[in-house]
Amino acid sequence: MNIEWWQWTVAGIVLILAELAIPSFFVIWFGVAALVMALVVLAAPALTLTTQLALWTALSLAMVALWFRVFKPGFHKTRIGTSAGEVIGEVGLLVGAVAPFQRGRVRFQRPVLGAEEWVCLAESEIPAGERVRVVAVEGSFLKVVQA
Repeated sequence: MNIEWWQWTVAGIVLILAELAIPSFFVIWFGVAALVMALVVLAAPALTLTTQLALWTALSLAMVALWFRVFKPGFHKTRIGTSAGEVIGEVGLLVGAVAPFQRGRVRFQRPVLGAEEWVCLAESEIPAGERVRVVAVEGSFLKVVQA
């Protein structure tokens, strides 16, 4: 029993459509490999079932490896600490007074790192209602000074 080229095409299309129901962006590569297999079987119809399945498995693994190594190289790396440069210098309005060893709250006109309001720290006392500027990111807190 051999799988025909059109059966590989149907399998590839079904796998690619299955990606719509499974939002992992992983199944699509098995579908693309099946479509490539359809072309291979069309060019060499005498391949045995074992050879076809082995080639499809190898193509699938190659497609997944290609995705993670070439097209999406930084996907698995951590992003911790990389956002500090984007925030430093931002000016916001202090909505909760801040003092040394006490936390306050600062609100920005547009979201900063995905939130409009952040907990902040300061080295000096700053009353609520003052404009402040971000000078550092310390963990999940913003360090601010009066602007």
